[in-house]
Amino acid sequence: MTISVGIFVFPDVEVLDFAGPYEVFTTASRVFARIHPEAELPFSTFTVAADGAAVRARAGLSVLPEYDFTSHPPIDLLLVPGGVVSAELEKPAVIEWISQAAAKADIVAAVCTGAFLLARSGLLESKAATTHWEDIAELRRDYPRLTVLEGKRWVDEGYVITSGGISAGIDMCLHLVERLAGGDLAERTAHQMEYRWLDSPG
Repeated sequence: MTISVGIFVFPDVEVLDFAGPYEVFTTASRVFARIHPEAELPFSTFTVAADGAAVRARAGLSVLPEYDFTSHPPIDLLLVPGGVVSAELEKPAVIEWISQAAAKADIVAAVCTGAFLLARSGLLESKAATTHWEDIAELRRDYPRLTVLEGKRWVDEGYVITSGGISAGIDMCLHLVERLAGGDLAERTAHQMEYRWLDSPG
């Protein structure tokens, strides 16, 4: 069965926070197809934004999402990247969508400050989590019921998984490929990407 991966994009999203995971899951499917040309692909990956209009990522990159909150396909794995999330945290429609999409998903993952959006949505209540090293203290202050871990590339709580900043999201997503489609595919994906996968959360 193909796992649908929906990646949320928003103004001032950190580029590698969403592009790294996008590359991991699309590369995993491409590598898998070479080995099993007749088989169903393991992942279908797409981007979602609030209204479907182009968003300007952090540093100015323009991103055209494939779907909006009302038009996207069902999401099995919801991925929420980070970046400058302060404005998104104050948008009820964003928090409501994350909550609703997460309720229908099998796995919810966040990269970097995306953890703040999951926490605001109530998805990290009484769980362990991590974020970018620069934001650890703020996450602890704002969400004292979380167990916020330092020095971790990612923290896997089963249904919810969070990672440190930027490149740590790639490690987390390779871990998810391993978890969902096997270690061999994860290793082949990292090799195809010429990426030195840190396959331990630290």
